[in-house]
Amino acid sequence: MIDHTGIVVSDLDKARCFYDAVAAALGLQTKSNGPQSFLFGKSAGEPIPYLWIGTLRPSYWAEGSRAGLNQMHVAFVAADKAQVRAFYDAALANRGRDNGAPGPREGAGEYYGAFVLDPDGNNIEACCRGAAAR
Repeated sequence: MIDHTGIVVSDLDKARCFYDAVAAALGLQTKSNGPQSFLFGKSAGEPIPYLWIGTLRPSYWAEGSRAGLNQMHVAFVAADKAQVRAFYDAALANRGRDNGAPGPREGAGEYYGAFVLDPDGNNIEACCRGAAAR
C-alpha cells in the first residue's frame, strides 16, 4: 500500500487546475499545503495515502533533475467505467493530453483504464478492476 508519493511540477496554478478537475471526477480532493504545494487524496478524515504536488526541488533529487524530466506514472482507483471516463474528460478539459483513451487493456484481465499526461508530461491513470470493469 502506498503511504504517499510526490511529483514536481513547473507551474503550480496549471497543475492545481488539472488535479482539482481529475480529483472531482474521481470523488477525491485537493488541499493546499503551503504556497508551493498541495496534496491530492481522499479527505481530511482519511489523509493517507496522498500525492504531494509542488514546485519545490526535493532534497533527494539527482543532479540535473527537473519537472517532467523523469516521467512518473500514478494510477488512481476509480469506482467504475463511468468514473474512468469522467477522469479522462476532466483531464483533457484542463490541460491534460491523451495518452490512452478509456477502455480495457489487453492482457490485464478485468481491467478498464484511461491514461493522460498532466501539464508536465507525467503519465496519470484512472482504472477499475473486476466487476467494475465489465
